[in-house]
Amino acid sequence: MPTPLSILDLARIGPGETARESIAASVDLARTAEEHGYERVWYAEHHNMPTIASSAPAVLIAHIGTATRKIRLGAGGVMLPNHTPLTIAEQFGTLDAMYPGRIDLGLGRAPGSDQNTMRALRRDAQSAEAFPQDVQELQAYLAGRSRIPGVDAVPGKGSEVPLYILGSSLFGATLAAALGLPYAFASHFAPQALEAAVAAYRRDFRPSEQLDRPYVIAGVNVVAADTAAAAHEQFQATRRTFATGLFGRGQSFTDEQADQLLAQGAGAHVDQMLKYSALGTPAEVREYLEGFVKQSGADELIVAHHATGEARLRSVALLAEAMQPANA
Repeated sequence: MPTPLSILDLARIGPGETARESIAASVDLARTAEEHGYERVWYAEHHNMPTIASSAPAVLIAHIGTATRKIRLGAGGVMLPNHTPLTIAEQFGTLDAMYPGRIDLGLGRAPGSDQNTMRALRRDAQSAEAFPQDVQELQAYLAGRSRIPGVDAVPGKGSEVPLYILGSSLFGATLAAALGLPYAFASHFAPQALEAAVAAYRRDFRPSEQLDRPYVIAGVNVVAADTAAAAHEQFQATRRTFATGLFGRGQSFTDEQADQLLAQGAGAHVDQMLKYSALGTPAEVREYLEGFVKQSGADELIVAHHATGEARLRSVALLAEAMQPANA
């Protein structure tokens, strides 16, 4: 059977760009993904990050929905401990009313921010401990079976917006299995526990009203280009971005300075994060992803295309075209 392809749009704000330009690029990306048959596009909640414009996934999804016709749109994910379950049920219930049958809701328990930002969000440091209960409360609102008498999500009640558990450890895998929900593993930046988490999820999965068998989405980085040299050049730019973002202490770096930072030790850390990355010509990318599907046991791939501008849209198109013969 074909392996569905989806996109994780990081909504990056590049050097010299504005959030408005980043959002416009996200519209172009979603339209291109829809044109080339991708399953879904997801947006992840991050806060206080000057290079990421997806701090409000529901608002971004609403905007992208007006520019697309059928591709699924969702959060990959909402960091649920930052919010009340009722608020998220209302937000995504509203989205489902606007774009029926097209909305996904991926849920994570990480803060998506630093300690100071957690305080600004009014988030309690222990709020992640209630994540399993919050997921079930949210699920009940969307199913029209509220756990709080007299309180319903409007819109949202009875919408049955599908939930996905996101994770990068065995915790998310265990929870997704216990609740009978699809599991999305963040192997595009946290690869270490991929195989163990997927194995635990499949072993312990319990069927639910939403899902009768395990379903795994695995994240992977892709830079597809017309030549291998162009792909590697674009990926080097991604390595620079990661290195300066992680170790640059807010400073501006030239390419030469970023390469020096990579050479001084940042490169090993960055390369570990980006372990699962397919880059090169369409044939090379296809070969890598076919091996990754076998290794990970993924039912679906969610891809972070790390090129920028027109090169990113070209990567989206080349990947879809490359995988089509294998999926035919």
